[in-house]
Amino acid sequence: MRETTEYLCIGCPLGCRLEVDEDEDGEIVEVRGFSCKRGKQFALQEHTQPVRSVATTVHVKGGAWPRLPVRTTDPIPKDRVAALCDALHGVTLHAPVQMGQVVLDGPDGTVVASRDMPAAAEAGAQVGA
Repeated sequence: MRETTEYLCIGCPLGCRLEVDEDEDGEIVEVRGFSCKRGKQFALQEHTQPVRSVATTVHVKGGAWPRLPVRTTDPIPKDRVAALCDALHGVTLHAPVQMGQVVLDGPDGTVVASRDMPAAAEAGAQVGA
């Protein structure tokens, strides 16, 4: 007996509705609904080992703004996203921070700053320049 799982592909702008058939032994029998090779790859990845990229913000002290955007350098297992976000919730950085600077490097992945964060005094000087 086959079990069918449905996914919405995000591999390209088409947004194909994918179906993955799996037999009783857990083996993938068929992938349907994709219009490009990225769709088939997405379905197989999502069905066997789903991953996600994470982008969020962390608190910054002494910065031009109170929050700094950060992101993972590589996608992480979907079931680890919540743990990573919990860990980032407790992170407080001190300005200045450079884009690409490692914010957190742990078992859930490496997180880097997505932009520069000048110190508040530096930001004020830049605005008047």
